[in-house]
Amino acid sequence: MRMRALVLGAAAGGGLPQWNCGCRNCDAARAGKLAAQTQSSLAVTVDDKTWIIFNASPDIRAQFTNNRQLWPTHLRESPLHSLVLTNADIDHIAGLLTLREKQPFTLFLTERLDEILKPNSVFQALDPALVSKRICKLDTWFQIGATSKARLFPVPGKVPLFLEKDEVDTGMLGEQTVGIEFEANGARLLYVPGCAAITAEIEAKVTDADALFFDGTLFDDREMITAGLGQKTGKRMGHMSMSGEEGSLAAFHKFKCPRKIFVHINNTNPVWAEGSPERKEVEANGWEIGYDGMEITL
Repeated sequence: MRMRALVLGAAAGGGLPQWNCGCRNCDAARAGKLAAQTQSSLAVTVDDKTWIIFNASPDIRAQFTNNRQLWPTHLRESPLHSLVLTNADIDHIAGLLTLREKQPFTLFLTERLDEILKPNSVFQALDPALVSKRICKLDTWFQIGATSKARLFPVPGKVPLFLEKDEVDTGMLGEQTVGIEFEANGARLLYVPGCAAITAEIEAKVTDADALFFDGTLFDDREMITAGLGQKTGKRMGHMSMSGEEGSLAAFHKFKCPRKIFVHINNTNPVWAEGSPERKEVEANGWEIGYDGMEITL
């Protein structure tokens, strides 16, 4: 049995269109000129029956509805086996509240992410009698499913927006922002939806990976500013951009990973438009633009 990976949501926080955004891409999505995209999440299966989900998007209910693979198989029973968190951003944890409907599954997360969730009693809506919690140590393999394993590795990033204070370290390396290395049936997949910079560890993992799903938030570091939609650069938000000397296109240029796919793409990113110069540049560098419902087999 081969590994299958399904993009549940390809957009960054807010989705495409974002409810209160009138940028070119959002208007095009409302008009049906661009395909609408939900917020970032990925699902994987190695047996075509049960699915492991990476991050709980606020759009998870729609994502389960939009993908027949995740439809219920019995009364109050879906193919959801487990869920892994990469950080505590709202666009990655809010969906946990939707999963409160008495469905047993296992939640994998680091100790730091658990410390962020614990004080908020609303997350107690996940019945501990049904939802078991597994605290994962960095760089340590753990069994997830009968024939698959995973490990979490540190990725430069920052604390969630709701925990920011006056001074913000956007290059923190620890348990607050992680990537997922998933391995099964001889295939290996990397999922890194948020990344502020490339480390030697990330480079080493990409070298022999079969597929990489990577942070594609912005094409240009000043994109939000130029669009008149904010005052933060991509770096300030904890995301490296696609373009530029320090961008992901340059950083991964030397690696021949068979499938390199951008996800967590902001609504302002010009790569959403097929035929745009930015999209052509991305594709010329061997990258694909992820989209809701995209599925690959490894």
